[in-house]
Amino acid sequence: MKWFLFMVPPDSRWVITCIATAMVAISLSAQNPSSAQVVQVSPTANSPGGVVSSTLLVDADSRLRFQASFQGRQIVQPSALGITVDGDDLGDGVIIGQPTKSVINQTYTTRGHHHTAINHCVHWEFPITHSASGIEYAVHLRVYDDGVAYRYVVPGNDIQHVDGEASSWTLPAGLKAWFFERNAKKWKLKSYAGEWLTADIDELPTISPSGPVQGTPMVFELPANQGFMAITKAATYNYSGMRLRAVGKRTLIADFTEAKQGFDVNGTITTPWRVTLFADNLTELATSDLINNLNPSPDPQLFSDTSYIKPGRCVWSWETLGLGTPETQEEFIDLAAELGFEYSLVDDGWKDWNEPWKTAKSLCNRAAQKNVGVWLWVHSQDIIDPTDNYAIMRDYFDRVAAIGAVGLKIDFMNGESKTLIDFETAALKIAAEHKLLINFHGCHSSTGESRTYPNEMTREGVRGIEVNKMKEGPLTASHNAALPFTRFAVGHADYTPILYTNPGPTTLAHQLGTAVAYLSPLQVFAEHPETILHSPDVNQALPVLMAMPTVWDETVVLPNSRIGDLAALARRSGNDWFVAVLNGSKPRKDAICLDFLGDGLHTATCVLDDVHGDRVDVSQIGVNQKADRKQWTHSVPMRVSTKSVRAGDEMNVDLASGGGAVLWVRPSR
Repeated sequence: MKWFLFMVPPDSRWVITCIATAMVAISLSAQNPSSAQVVQVSPTANSPGGVVSSTLLVDADSRLRFQASFQGRQIVQPSALGITVDGDDLGDGVIIGQPTKSVINQTYTTRGHHHTAINHCVHWEFPITHSASGIEYAVHLRVYDDGVAYRYVVPGNDIQHVDGEASSWTLPAGLKAWFFERNAKKWKLKSYAGEWLTADIDELPTISPSGPVQGTPMVFELPANQGFMAITKAATYNYSGMRLRAVGKRTLIADFTEAKQGFDVNGTITTPWRVTLFADNLTELATSDLINNLNPSPDPQLFSDTSYIKPGRCVWSWETLGLGTPETQEEFIDLAAELGFEYSLVDDGWKDWNEPWKTAKSLCNRAAQKNVGVWLWVHSQDIIDPTDNYAIMRDYFDRVAAIGAVGLKIDFMNGESKTLIDFETAALKIAAEHKLLINFHGCHSSTGESRTYPNEMTREGVRGIEVNKMKEGPLTASHNAALPFTRFAVGHADYTPILYTNPGPTTLAHQLGTAVAYLSPLQVFAEHPETILHSPDVNQALPVLMAMPTVWDETVVLPNSRIGDLAALARRSGNDWFVAVLNGSKPRKDAICLDFLGDGLHTATCVLDDVHGDRVDVSQIGVNQKADRKQWTHSVPMRVSTKSVRAGDEMNVDLASGGGAVLWVRPSR
């Protein structure tokens, strides 16, 4: 073992006083020869429970780096840090100053996998001096028991130009990477609507026909069943969105696809958090609060009244009929009321109706009488002009609120440039001022915006069921079985579940299961509500669907789950449990263990694959004028039964290829 001389800056701004800190550098050099010439190492930042640790360091080339360990194993090797501002790479030629630290320990009500989030971390602020320019800035580091995140804060009073970042992650060999891919190459990084696939980490630079850049999150299975990790971003405001470029040697670096020439920030630069999430198991991966925790709390003045923010289920004509006429939308409002659903979405094309605003107001009035709220679609380009503090948007939202609509589906941002990020933030703020709800489509994945702006009820950024009617469809069963542990690991998404009449290579029970497995406080259903209500092939499952909420008090991933192979989740609302099983492409026999139940006798309504039944001609299930079923014209039918169960019971299930199961379990009365 070699020993190293640790250099102390002449101004004595930072002195290494702890032998353990020096030993960090020795450990780093032993594990990663490229770090052998470490000249400065920060104190070790440990998470509250000691599960995760991280350090900053400066190598012999004066490059700022960080590393992170999980459960005592170094996962992120010493990896470059830095932000380039006005041509100065502020991670090159640096000195780390004396850090300060504090503890954050709070809880807050959340909306999704569970009711209460715990935000418990150690927050460090490291002063950094860039020697060549004399610029002083800070790296903020937060260490949680389920991950570590950092951001750069560069003070300034005028416009500063961000040229890019050196932020990177160098990872160990043997990791299995999950990423999303799309055959329509130009759309892959615009809408984040790619199929989730897997590859060895060493394949990432060349695996994609559209190049080495991937969207976030990227998820990794650690070798030898040591857990999982994800790399992503959080709190993306007043900045450009980040993607990840694979550059070889198992290294990913920050990529700003729409900002090759950089972008301007007025005043102090506070970057989004660069996040590394760790999980021992799939429950921790799928239900982490880390992304939300890194976002600011809601503005108490902007959200002094949140009574208008109500999760709910929504009917939607677009997938099966298109928009149709005003009379079509009247019918859908009536069907929403019959189902007990809270919302109806009027999609693209309503502005082409005769007297569109008057007609939309009439629809809103009709819906209000039935306790149904109406959402309206708008193209982002109609309201994106930032002139006069988004005056056009403000006028538009005035009209939407005046006619009684409850929210807007804003579509086709198709990117995450700073201009588009600023637009999304403005839309959420201005919508809150009008007490309007927001659903973003054609957008990037969630970075926790809904914590700061709880009027964001969902966003797309996912390859959802609408792909089934497109040339590039349908969705694969393995994609569906990967989603709870990939895209949904960072937040809600508008997959628009349930399409019995065009399910692709999945079964009818699998389709029902997507409504439980996929988190979206606004759950927009793709299937025609008439089919859900009255088709004899599927309406036997209607009581389950009508009882199903869209937000949950508790979520458990069942231990037989495997990313892309099988997703089995149990979610609790009050005293009721809903279990969803989404099988991948291989038929299997499995068992659902009910050890999550409380004491006493329970009643379980079970929706299962009828693997021995005659295949159902899906074109006969109900109306779907937009379906492109290709060769998937028939599906495995569902069978529904009711039985009594207790905690610890096991239910054996026969899962078809692309199969599924749904259980609704509640205390017997």
